[in-house]
Amino acid sequence: MYKLYYMPGACSLAIHALLNELKQDVEVIDRSKVVDFDKLDSRGMVPILIDNGQVIREGAAIILYLLEKHKNSMLPESGLEKACFVEWVMFANATMHPAYGRLFFIGKTLADGPVKQQALNAASEAINSLWQAVERQLKNESYLFGAKISVVDMMLAVYAGWGKYFPVDIVMSEKVRNMIAAVNAHPAFIKAIQEETAASA
Repeated sequence: MYKLYYMPGACSLAIHALLNELKQDVEVIDRSKVVDFDKLDSRGMVPILIDNGQVIREGAAIILYLLEKHKNSMLPESGLEKACFVEWVMFANATMHPAYGRLFFIGKTLADGPVKQQALNAASEAINSLWQAVERQLKNESYLFGAKISVVDMMLAVYAGWGKYFPVDIVMSEKVRNMIAAVNAHPAFIKAIQEETAASA
């Protein structure tokens, strides 16, 4: 059984949902309840996955590890299709995630006032341009890669929920909003939320 260290509402939720989608047993552990979390050389962050005693860090690395290990329809076998999929995993993990991270940084470091709001607005404008890229990839499909959900859709749905914490306008097209709604209604995603809520209680 896998062990997944998480924080409620964090990006670890997408990996939890992926494990459910792959039908893998997982024990989820709330990072805030672990006294010796630093012993995992966690760098202070989640997610952390443990597989047979081996610690795996960094969300994108964990995702690719799981998709390579378990049979699935998400990860193409090779070629340009696989490169495109990995590109979008990296877009979510290394571009969209840090863009939202700037909102959290500004929220914690700047005093309330016009300067802070200006910084938040600039960060949100950058996020809006990234959601436009997602819209272009969606075309007329339900998900980024067609009619079937992928872990990238799950990652983006998690990040989309972070905008509510800030007094900014995050603009998403109807296509993007429909994709996020579909992820939030997906059984593996719902199960992950329920399991994390129970574990954090």
